[in-house]
Amino acid sequence: MKQRMLRGLISLSVVGLALTGCGASPTKEGNTNSATTSPAEASKGEPTQLVISTWGFSDDFFKKEVYAPFEKEHNVKIVLEIGNNSERLNKVKQGSSKVDLIYLSDYYAQQGIEAGLFDKIDRSRIPNLKDIYDIAKAPLGEDYGPAYTIGRFGIAYNPKATGKEIKSWSDLWSLELSKKLTLPNITSTTGPMILDAASLVAGNTTFNADQAFAKVKELNKGVVKYYGQTSEFVNMFSQGEIAAGPIMEMYVKDLRAAVPETKFISPQEGAYAVMNTVNVIKGSKNKQLAEDFINWHLSKEVQEKSAKAKVDSPVNTTLQLSADEAQGITYGADVVNKLIKMDMKFVNQNLKSWIDRWNKEVAQ
Repeated sequence: MKQRMLRGLISLSVVGLALTGCGASPTKEGNTNSATTSPAEASKGEPTQLVISTWGFSDDFFKKEVYAPFEKEHNVKIVLEIGNNSERLNKVKQGSSKVDLIYLSDYYAQQGIEAGLFDKIDRSRIPNLKDIYDIAKAPLGEDYGPAYTIGRFGIAYNPKATGKEIKSWSDLWSLELSKKLTLPNITSTTGPMILDAASLVAGNTTFNADQAFAKVKELNKGVVKYYGQTSEFVNMFSQGEIAAGPIMEMYVKDLRAAVPETKFISPQEGAYAVMNTVNVIKGSKNKQLAEDFINWHLSKEVQEKSAKAKVDSPVNTTLQLSADEAQGITYGADVVNKLIKMDMKFVNQNLKSWIDRWNKEVAQ
């Protein structure tokens, strides 16, 4: 099986980098970076209920810094539906959810698009789109929601335990890492990225499934475990069961808490972009309010607070972080423009066959 997998170096939007006044209060009128509408637009009396489907991590931060200001400005009561990507998406598919707005990784959002679950957004109602990276503006097409954060999928390792410096995806195949390595399972969000990386290591410029599976199979005897949850990686790493493995940058702080010497690298071939998106559910009675909320989440104010709190990596290009503030998050043109973006439509078209083949050839 030989398929093409599209990759692109990330182009960046630098529009608005010199703009000022972007961090004003969400209640200040005339600032497109805020959660504002005119007072006449805000409902009077009982607040409007806006149902948001999300993961539930950093709940205290979101309630204080993201939800509360928006609720106050728009006379809104935000109700949360919490769960992982798969279970929340399935609830919408089954019609057992009254969600207006849904947060999903791009991997699952593409499935939602193909199932016809999302409404087309009105980009004219989201002026803050002009200030975010080009890759984040329409990662799954102009009709659908933006990415509000971009993560980096690279390699974390303990140099004391590996005995070598890791620079490339190909280093995962070195003898020093045998019996000290973990990889994500094919069914995880980042599983297909490992297949793509294996195809790169095999010398291909376009995706070659046969060679990718052959390379992954070479690693099988040296893999301690194929992890499905990031917590499994953290536990194995903390206990010294593994010394290296591919992981999203946002979890490296947990590794360093247990193993201070932990290093995280973006492989020389490129790390992978992991994007979380936000979309309006088709049939929502609060579509415009949902679009206002998307605009608020993309604002400099929210993005800066999220970045400084280490909650999310920012996509808004108008904020500036110090070296300490940027530690542990995916930040800046010099980082983002090197990321590899997977074609999620292609991934979803081939995922079932990849899972079947993985189970037969790799996870034996």
